[in-house]
Parts: sequence; structure tokens; C-alpha cells
Amino acid sequence: MNIENAQVQMRKGILEFCILHIISRGEVYASDMLDELTSARIMVVEGTLYPLLTRLKNAGLLDYKWVESTSGPPRKYYLLTDLGRSSLDALNETWQELSDSVNHIIGRTEQHRKPANGVTADVPNNPTDSSANA
Repeated sequence: MNIENAQVQMRKGILEFCILHIISRGEVYASDMLDELTSARIMVVEGTLYPLLTRLKNAGLLDYKWVESTSGPPRKYYLLTDLGRSSLDALNETWQELSDSVNHIIGRTEQHRKPANGVTADVPNNPTDSSANA
């Protein structure tokens, strides 16, 4: 297993969810999204963000509006559509279920780790293990 690849895939898997959350707070400029994602240690570059925003817009989850800027060209601000809000609600439910499930599994794993003395706590003997029956 390539750990680095798995980490990248995990981040990619939640990127849309995080973007929808950021936009759900109100109209937002793409560079502000990049800043927040970066500060949250979800590394993303413009070359990843803009195609994703286009895909979300084409799916009807978000829209944008142009706002004139006093310091340069007009800026594109993104906002959620009604479909985007209902999709985010569904993703929130899924995230909570996944989070609870993963935390449950991690918690059980931590309970079964060997303590420093090498004795495994709360692990039943494995009947197929010949050394356990000796």
C-alpha cells in the first residue's frame, strides 16, 4: 500500500464536501477558498479547485456572480444553490455516519493494542492458533 497515495485519495474524497461547506457560509471568492483549505491542511492548488468549481456549477450545486473590484478586474464569487444546500445536508449526514463508524473501529483497535508489557488486553484466544492450545 502506498501510504502517500492513500492520504491524497482521502483528502480528495472530502474536498467537494469542504468546498460546499465554505461556500455555504455566504458568497466566497476562489482565492479565499484556497486560503482556508490550505490553512486547514487540505492542500489544493488552483489547477484542482477551478475545474472542481466548474463541475459543481454544472451539476447545479453552486452558482456565481461577478462583482466589480476597485483594485482590478471583476471577481467571481460563488454561492450555493438550493440543490447545493440540500446536497450538503445529505453529505453532512453521510459524514456523521462515516465519522462515527471510523471512530468506532479506531476505538476498538486502540482497546486491542498490546500494552508495554507485551500482554494483549481483552483479546480472546484464537482457537486456530496452535501456540494458544499448547
